[in-house]
Amino acid sequence: MSYTELEHGYQGLRKTRPAFYGGEESSDLIRGVKSNNSDGEEENGGKQVVVGICAMAKKSESKPMREILTRLQEFQYIRILVFPEDVIVQKPVEEWPSCDCLISFHSKGFPLEKAIQYATLRHPYVINNLHMQYDIQDRRKVYSILESQGIEIPRYAVLDRDSTDPKNHELIESEDHVEVNGVVFNKPFVEKPVSAEDHNIYIYYPTSAGGGSQRLFRKIGSRSSVYSPESRVRKTGSFIYEDFMPTDGTDVKVYTVGPDYAHAEARKSPALDGKVERDSEGKEIRYPVILSNAEKLISRKVCLAFKQTVCGFDLLRANGKSFVCDVNGFSFVKNSNKYYDDCAKILGNMILRELAPTLHIPWSVPFQLDDPPIVPTTFGKMMELRCVVAVIRHGDRTPKQKMKVEVRHPKFFEIFEKYGGQVNGHVKLKRPKQLQEVLDIARFLLNEIELRGIPELAEKQAKLEQLKSVLEMYGHFSGINRKVQMKYQPKGRPKSSSSDDGENQNGPREPSLVLIVKWGGELTPAGRIQAEELGRIFRCMYPGGQGRHYTG
Repeated sequence: MSYTELEHGYQGLRKTRPAFYGGEESSDLIRGVKSNNSDGEEENGGKQVVVGICAMAKKSESKPMREILTRLQEFQYIRILVFPEDVIVQKPVEEWPSCDCLISFHSKGFPLEKAIQYATLRHPYVINNLHMQYDIQDRRKVYSILESQGIEIPRYAVLDRDSTDPKNHELIESEDHVEVNGVVFNKPFVEKPVSAEDHNIYIYYPTSAGGGSQRLFRKIGSRSSVYSPESRVRKTGSFIYEDFMPTDGTDVKVYTVGPDYAHAEARKSPALDGKVERDSEGKEIRYPVILSNAEKLISRKVCLAFKQTVCGFDLLRANGKSFVCDVNGFSFVKNSNKYYDDCAKILGNMILRELAPTLHIPWSVPFQLDDPPIVPTTFGKMMELRCVVAVIRHGDRTPKQKMKVEVRHPKFFEIFEKYGGQVNGHVKLKRPKQLQEVLDIARFLLNEIELRGIPELAEKQAKLEQLKSVLEMYGHFSGINRKVQMKYQPKGRPKSSSSDDGENQNGPREPSLVLIVKWGGELTPAGRIQAEELGRIFRCMYPGGQGRHYTG
């Protein structure tokens, strides 16, 4: 192959590589090569949709955003244009780059009003409504919108010290409760600043639980809250007071991409001990969560009510219900390749469906483009994946063992009849109460042998000792590693088995019971390691997980 052919192939590769543009007037790319095109036209004359990313650099250059933009750039008719932070902050909106679609969201230091002015000036297709982002910054408005949509929220009251109406800031504080504008909240209760930008949330405990308060804040290192002995509520500022919801120690974080897609993860609640659980890479540990149908409906309502296509919110699962306690607006999952793939696919299809006809782009609408992940079946239909069914063999375990003994004592017949053995001629005893009754009988008979030396029982002493030993293992009954069976023999056992060598076979053929005890088959230390390793692998599967698997 000649040098000319190699160079031609290299230039062709350069043209097809995805590139993120750092601004309309800038020829430097955040990733990729230079380009002189700034009007959405490809070099071959084809039209592209220019998607503008207008956010602070800390957000637009974050790993989740880069992961999604990389995938979004793979769409043939989409070009990514990232607004430089200095342009956003310092220059007037008339000098901002032009775009067909705008992805813009508020964070600390972001001039939201300028973004609204830009949208009014250029009229791009806006992914997340900009005006509603003001409402998301006020917890009072967030709760009001949630209530208007019929979404469950904790019982709450607003103490508005900025209001001129004294009825809006009446507070009566007692040792174990507060009364806010006539509404009583018994401890434990939650005190939230009305500003969603203020993350200093306090939880106050009753004196019966030791009093004091847990003070939550934005994560600093490996801490997300600290305990304080202070039990009095704050006396300056406006707050929302609400009932503390008794969860199982986890918070559920939900991330929507359009009204029909929601990714959910659980994390350790910061209200527990304030210590953040992190993995070997220093990232907060999250666990995949499958949302119920009711929670999926909540996700749809939140997305539509706040007009935020990409939106995160917090769910509390308590008392058999799910409550929304916070709406965060534009939020990304931190570490899930599955989410990045889905998010880019849904956003790309949504943008092209809206703008391709207007810009005369020859793009065909895919089937069910905004639906949750779907798969083809053998019947040719498209179905949502509801569950993963796995056939799993157990890990390394100890051998299973079995012991048989023929018994005729009335106490064994009593327990046999008590649990319906006379109906089918046999009975299986697995429950702790049942096994305890068998153990009590074995102990009683061994005690009788020791005190009275009954010959009929003495022949069974070794077997009764073994029965007692097996049932006393571990000191309690749990799991599935022991069971007792009894089988009725109307004329006694017909012949001896290897386990009954030496027993008298010439006695009267009277009705008897064959008692069989089984045990063993427990995981060895190696088997436990195998099981835990398999569990870690399963965490990487749909519907979430960390997206990767580490061994060791």
